[in-house]
Amino acid sequence: MESVRHPTFPANPDARSRDAGAVEGLDPEQSAAVLAPRGPVCVLAGAGTGKTRTITRRIAHLVDTGQVNPGQVLAVTFTARAAGEMRTRLRSLGVGGATGNVAAQTFHAAAMRQLRYFWPRAFGDARWELLDNKFPLISRAARRAGLDTATDTLRDLSSEIEWAKATLISPENYVEAVGRLGRESPAPPQKVAAVYGHYEDSKVSPDGDRLLDFDDMLIYMTQILTIEPGAADEFRSRYRCFVVDEYQDVTPVQQGLLDAWLGERDDLTVVGDANQTIYTFTGASPNYLLDFSRRFPEATVVRLERDYRSTPEVVDLANRVIGAARGRIAGTRLRLIGQRPSGPQPQFAEYDDEPAAATSIAIEIKHLIKAGVAPSEIAILYRVNAQSENYEQALTEAGIPYQVRGGEAFFARTEVRQAMRQIATVANREVKPGVTTIDVVRAVLGELGLTEEEPSGAQARARWESLKALVQLTEDMVAENPDLTLPQLSAELTTRSEARHPPTVQGVTLSSLHAAKGLEWDAVFLVGLTDGSLPISQAIKGSWEDVEEERRLFYVGVTRAREHLHLSWALARNEGGRARRRSRFLTDLIPDDSPASKIAKERTPRKGPTCRVCGSRLMDSTATLLGRCAGCPSDLDENLLVALKEWRRARAQAKKVPPFVVFSDKTLTAIAEQRPTDTAALVSISGIGAQKLDEYGEDLLDLVKTAGQK
Repeated sequence: MESVRHPTFPANPDARSRDAGAVEGLDPEQSAAVLAPRGPVCVLAGAGTGKTRTITRRIAHLVDTGQVNPGQVLAVTFTARAAGEMRTRLRSLGVGGATGNVAAQTFHAAAMRQLRYFWPRAFGDARWELLDNKFPLISRAARRAGLDTATDTLRDLSSEIEWAKATLISPENYVEAVGRLGRESPAPPQKVAAVYGHYEDSKVSPDGDRLLDFDDMLIYMTQILTIEPGAADEFRSRYRCFVVDEYQDVTPVQQGLLDAWLGERDDLTVVGDANQTIYTFTGASPNYLLDFSRRFPEATVVRLERDYRSTPEVVDLANRVIGAARGRIAGTRLRLIGQRPSGPQPQFAEYDDEPAAATSIAIEIKHLIKAGVAPSEIAILYRVNAQSENYEQALTEAGIPYQVRGGEAFFARTEVRQAMRQIATVANREVKPGVTTIDVVRAVLGELGLTEEEPSGAQARARWESLKALVQLTEDMVAENPDLTLPQLSAELTTRSEARHPPTVQGVTLSSLHAAKGLEWDAVFLVGLTDGSLPISQAIKGSWEDVEEERRLFYVGVTRAREHLHLSWALARNEGGRARRRSRFLTDLIPDDSPASKIAKERTPRKGPTCRVCGSRLMDSTATLLGRCAGCPSDLDENLLVALKEWRRARAQAKKVPPFVVFSDKTLTAIAEQRPTDTAALVSISGIGAQKLDEYGEDLLDLVKTAGQK
């Protein structure tokens, strides 16, 4: 497409002063982006480099200098939150928020407004209505195609249809496309294509009325501007200047609409960072950003690399993370330059298992809060939502308020509530001899969708992960109390659920990495950094491009931290579990003198927990809890055990709870054998978390000390 240049406006006495005002407080690169002439401008903006401030200043400068009327500017982004922030900034600059001022909207909001106005020109008296719930139509289409209509199946089919439409793939081309791309389909591709086709057909009535989903609004608006010259001319006379934020996330259907908006013009400013491309699974493509200067050879390209968000120590780590990337995106990487004063070095930590990691991190968070960091300025970030359970539990036990972003809290998830109801129902029945509590729970969860192998489809996989986490939680509770009955298990799950009522504000944020995009905190804990988690197992099984997207997701997580950054991994999912390796993305990142590096060097290859007496591997939960083989001498302090049980009885009576709620017999036996003398040794014993450490730690250590003096 031939670039159409705009005339240069004549100089006037006020031009220099207006330019100075427009860039006041900006760095040289930000100023260059603000003052760039009308026409194609590409701003490559790294994390924390002030991109929103820069592009809103650019819009205000174009308006203030008379280069464009405010009502002729359309700025689009991808989320309502981002659009709202842009409108707020524009209002503060005097060019947004009222009729006739700059429009800042999402792609879909802009398309909906335009479609309502232009629809009659293309479709006459035919009506259209926004389909805000596509599940009933997809359910009918799935039945026609011979697929089940479980909620997770419908969600995965819906997501797959959204991907196909975002990438301009029709039902007829779907099978060929997923085969060519090597994309995992939530069902046999032929079946998905049939569902897709039935769904599209069901939205058109015999009299021509249509139901439109959100992707349809973009498609239909593009068609109207393409086939109706009058509509295109009227639109292009109204909007003459376009700004697109987060341009690395644009999809083919969104780019098609943007092309229709532009026509033969080139008055376009795009802002993006290919290093933060983390949504290709939804159809997003960084190629439009990467190819911008090829499409517009005369474009002004500005690189924003001065990071005002994070300390130099965090910035250095972020650069090292993305510096290991490969592929085309890596070739255009931005190297951030920290502008803040120096801060603490990022911390790396290795733990034996996830519950131990969660407990230790809850203690670290308590220290940060006591040091003056607000809970709302602390975040725990993980790859998938199912990883939140251990951290919710640890924060609850430590009395730290929290909020879950981008997903429901563990006990609020539909599948977990269903499982708890079913467990409560089964608990009232008589259990056959020889059938354990774990056996019953696994059978119940099997009926709800817990299989041996991970299912395909993101929603089905998320449900599976939650049920799997519930089994692991049950196993941990049985390990602490091997005599735990089903009624006791049901009661304990209910107690834990009721204890977790975090406030919606002023709490520590728990979030998936995807949901954390665009946010920032003073302190960030990146957890679960193991192969299979980050990078996630599906990416490892896929292509190297899939793994590289996981690396970019890791980079996004690192760049959320302003000052404190803590990276951790656990060598097993639960105590005594199968060994895992830390994430490949951590290679060459961990300083040789860090505690995590020293632990890794001193640690023998992990084969599971070992006996503290003979060094043999421990194979069952009771032995793991006690820290010794059943045949090895116990070295039990009988007097201490008696004192511990008497103390527990008094505590239980005072709290009006059964004794095992305070501590199980196995935990007291482990204390009486190991005789811990400090909090570090005490918290290493299974069953003693942050809350119990705070509540009972001093009592237990005093009992051990007193017993040792007798």
